[in-house]
Amino acid sequence: MSVGIMSNPTDLWAFLDSLGVRAKKGLSQNFLIDGNIIKGIVRAAEVHSGDVVLEIGPGPGALTQALLATGATVIAVEKDDAFAGALSRFDPEGSRLHVYHADFMAFPLGDVLRQHLRVGQKVKIVSNLPYHLTTPIVTKLSCMHDLISTVVVMVQNEVAQRMVADPGSRVFGSLSVFLQFYADVTYGFKVSNRCFSPAPKVDSAIVKLKLKTPPKVSCEDGFFRLVRRAFQQRRKMLRSSLRELYSSDIIISALGEAGLNVESRPERLSVNDFIHLYELCEKESNS
Repeated sequence: MSVGIMSNPTDLWAFLDSLGVRAKKGLSQNFLIDGNIIKGIVRAAEVHSGDVVLEIGPGPGALTQALLATGATVIAVEKDDAFAGALSRFDPEGSRLHVYHADFMAFPLGDVLRQHLRVGQKVKIVSNLPYHLTTPIVTKLSCMHDLISTVVVMVQNEVAQRMVADPGSRVFGSLSVFLQFYADVTYGFKVSNRCFSPAPKVDSAIVKLKLKTPPKVSCEDGFFRLVRRAFQQRRKMLRSSLRELYSSDIIISALGEAGLNVESRPERLSVNDFIHLYELCEKESNS
């Protein structure tokens, strides 16, 4: 797989000059300039000829070019006017690159994917995400296991640690539970801030989500309301933090029936523990 000229800073800035643009801090534009990292991302996503890949915020297109080199079809969603217009240079005939000039958070993702996917086919998401939109984007994607098979994204290293955290970790939280409810989440590799231009203040990491059919719960909205409430006051025991949702008697009874210590704090519970606790609290409150 070849990696094009966008993977070195001199050519990157010459290209930006040709467009008359500079990196926009408000769009979290930090451009990846390390060809080995780009190759590593494509390998992590296991992209092959015939795959359909969605890239969010491709910018100058270094990763886009590497994805196209595999023989995959790429759907690129780019908000920036100049970059959206320039991406077509990689595929002038538009046979395998489909560029949408749009804000991804308002993008009709499901409708567009159904236009490009064959029956039974799923898309792979491969992106260097805008840091300020990481959480809303990954939560939007993780619920779409009917259309998406894999999500491989570059995020801040601190966020990556939260995404993959196990129960008992000091960074295990509501984001960990949400993503692990919908996917098998693994940490890929760390990426130094020196691999970007301009260099951000923090290091990044690659995270891979293999989407799956989520566990059954009686009400997903209610379940995640309990999870969020539990972690809003993570230093408190659950019998205290959940009292705005259920009475103390219900919480204590549910904890006992679930085989959990009545002094449990949220970071000690697994995803399955939270599901069990929620269903027992609902059962008690409706009896």
